Formats: sequence, C-alpha cells, structure tokens
Amino acid sequence: MHAVQCENCLKWRVIDTQDEFEDIRYKFTEEPFHCSQKANYSCDDPADIEYDSSRTWVIDKPNLPKTPQGFRRSLVLRKDYSKLDAYYFTPTGEKLRTRTQIAAYLKDHPECKGISATDFDFASPKIMRDTIPEDVEQKDYVSANKKAKMTQDDI
Repeated sequence: MHAVQCENCLKWRVIDTQDEFEDIRYKFTEEPFHCSQKANYSCDDPADIEYDSSRTWVIDKPNLPKTPQGFRRSLVLRKDYSKLDAYYFTPTGEKLRTRTQIAAYLKDHPECKGISATDFDFASPKIMRDTIPEDVEQKDYVSANKKAKMTQDDI
C-alpha cells in the first residue's frame, strides 16, 4: 500500500498505484501533495488511513527518481524490521540488487537505450519504530559511534 500526507490538512491518502506514488514522490519538494490532487477528494474528507501501529509504517525519501519504464522497484522488509532492502526487477524478470548489476544489465540490453544506472536509487525508506510490532525481536540500535566512545568502565 502506498500513502501520502497532504501538506495542508496532514491527512493520509492512499495512492492507488506504485507508478502514481512514484510520480508524487519524485516531485514532492517542488510540488507537495494536496488532497485535491486526488479525484473527488478535499481536505474536508476523512483520512483514508490513520497513522497508528495497526501496520508498520515506512517513510520514503522525497524526490527519488521514478523507476524507469519496464522496470519495477521492490522493497523487502528484513525479518528483524531493521531496514528495507531495495531491488529492481528488469523487463525480463531478473532481480538486480546493486547499481553495478544494473549497469551490467543495461550494457547487455541495448533495447534499454536512454536508461542509465543513475536512474535507479537503492535508498531505503525510514521504518517508523513506533509502528513495529512489539513481538518483533529487534537488534540493539546503539550507534557504532556511541559504542566506540564507551570506556572499559562502562562495560
């Protein structure tokens, strides 16, 4: 499910397709979303969904490039809910995990003319920690920097 928050009323609106969501995300800073952009909606209508812990929420970064036509971006949540891994599926169904794999695929498939490896972004959305189910065993999220500053007396 894809959702976006209205800049004016802060209500969440469900976006019907990944393609439509990517359009909104791609130009979000320049053209923030407003309820009126969705057919037959206004800020006076109730929210489509509420931000709560009934589902795990992730917040994608604004202005990521749209997935090139024929490719599909997929996000997979790790079992420990520590992050999402981004993958791209090619028009031929191959799963690509890195920009290096994308560059090799594009080189081997001249029909993908006009597409560059820089058109793909593996940025991972931020997982909203307050929506992770309580029964999920999570890693200790003390930063490596804090661990490095700990002295022997602290251990």
